[in-house]
Amino acid sequence: MSETTLSDAALQTPASPQPDVILRVENLAVQFQTDGAPVHAVKGISYDLAPGEVLAIVGESGSGKTVGTRAFLSLLPETAAITGTATLTTADDGKQLVGLKGEQIRTVRGDKIAMIFQEPSTALDPVRTVGWQIIEAITVHHKMSHKEALAKAIELLDLVGIPDPEQRVHSYPHQLSGGQKQRVMIAMAISCDPEIIIADEPTTALDVTVQAQILDLLHDLRARLNTAIILITHNMGVVADMADRVAVMYLGEIVEAGTARDIFEHPQHTYTRHLLASVPHLGQPRPASMETPAEKVGDGIVMSVKDLCVDFPGRLGAGPVHAVADVTLDVHEHEIVALVGESGSGKTTLGRATVGLQPVTSGEVNVLGVNIVRARGRELQHFRQRVGFVFQDPAASLNPRMTVAECITEPMVIHGIGTKAQRLAKAAELLRAVELPTDYAFRYPHELSGGQRQRVSLARALVTDPEFVVADEPTSALDVSVQARVLEVFVRLQHQMGFACLFVTHDLAVVDMLADTIAVMSHGRIVELGPREQILRNPQVEYTRELIAAVPVPDPAEQSARRIARRAAR
Repeated sequence: MSETTLSDAALQTPASPQPDVILRVENLAVQFQTDGAPVHAVKGISYDLAPGEVLAIVGESGSGKTVGTRAFLSLLPETAAITGTATLTTADDGKQLVGLKGEQIRTVRGDKIAMIFQEPSTALDPVRTVGWQIIEAITVHHKMSHKEALAKAIELLDLVGIPDPEQRVHSYPHQLSGGQKQRVMIAMAISCDPEIIIADEPTTALDVTVQAQILDLLHDLRARLNTAIILITHNMGVVADMADRVAVMYLGEIVEAGTARDIFEHPQHTYTRHLLASVPHLGQPRPASMETPAEKVGDGIVMSVKDLCVDFPGRLGAGPVHAVADVTLDVHEHEIVALVGESGSGKTTLGRATVGLQPVTSGEVNVLGVNIVRARGRELQHFRQRVGFVFQDPAASLNPRMTVAECITEPMVIHGIGTKAQRLAKAAELLRAVELPTDYAFRYPHELSGGQRQRVSLARALVTDPEFVVADEPTSALDVSVQARVLEVFVRLQHQMGFACLFVTHDLAVVDMLADTIAVMSHGRIVELGPREQILRNPQVEYTRELIAAVPVPDPAEQSARRIARRAAR
């Protein structure tokens, strides 16, 4: 990619003191020591953050967005060498954060600077209830009785849109959907009314309607407490909605910075223009390469569920939770069926049930001619060789003790496919297919960014050449430029390999790019089903219309108007 040159003044914070600066980052650099050459993750970035300001840091996965903020909170491993300064100007006037350890940095984290982590499944303690974890965050920094802290935890869960917060406060993370776990992370972050919130992909796992609610919540928090926000994201619609200023990062450097309106309307750097051009728009013309070829369309049914119900046991004395209720759905040969709906609507549960990863309460599930409800032993093992599953959270689904190549080829080992050399060759082939360097085969999952791990998860799902794939939010952690390419790769591989796909997502712009059929779920039921054009252009159900209206667009002026309209409609 060609580069344009910006003056130092456009990239660096002016040397003269600026009024009302709550955080000043100057020449911050991070270098990781590895067995090979050092990795320069962040290369001397500088910026100021004012009270009540939202600064969005955008860029591709691996560009240094997250590392640059974790550095001054001492959240990086010991292999990281950090230079530069990050000065916090709050009640502790002029506190230098870089280099603080132990109790010194713990008094800052959570109380003055809170962080919403990108992957809630790894950030939340699996053996503690979510209420216990929120209460801990509160009582570490404030003197409060357990009863008072519990009441505040319930209030926070209600504030971030968790249904039935009095009951959910006693739930464990595994009992919540991905979006609900993300909302718990946000509740923890705002529990101590911090002066700065670092939001690392805060809406990645959220459906569009809840995403709109969370953005409104962050706006309200800023207005009420004058809280400054550093927003790390690849969602340019969220940037348009939230940001006052934008810093664009590429290969560890800030290559362009300016107001949100200037960045969207008059991008100067080649990379910024490339990012904006990659943003999928609901209603934009569909690339010819994404259309299913007419000769590929078949009448055969690959997956069929009929009157499917999946219940989870309730708490002691309570009735069961109906996650999926009376769902009937077919997926035909070579077809991509998109399953959309709010977080907790039953999308993932339905997807898991179709490949035998979730026991069903009643109903029929037939996939590739196999009755999944009754399949056992050898029949079930052979069936699983013919299907693939892309999990929503790659950090939780990839074995941290295995190399990337071992993670990708593990299904081949389980099913006895190929020699060691053939498996390694297959891993290299799939890494190239998902736009990752082949030498990543020898890295471990923790050495990759969130988006890179998601691509590894996609490669793993395709390693046995499956006939049916369930993709659970496969692009949710990808930045827009990589997302566009990965979707093209996904569809190309789908055309070549001929697998049918159940594509679970909350991103309607992505659905518009690749789906043939759309099923809209709400409260465990399919409320609308039909061809993509009909569902997205002429929805018949009010719930579907609300989903479409909540999709953020990469236009600050339009997003501002939408936010005003949402508030007026309350």
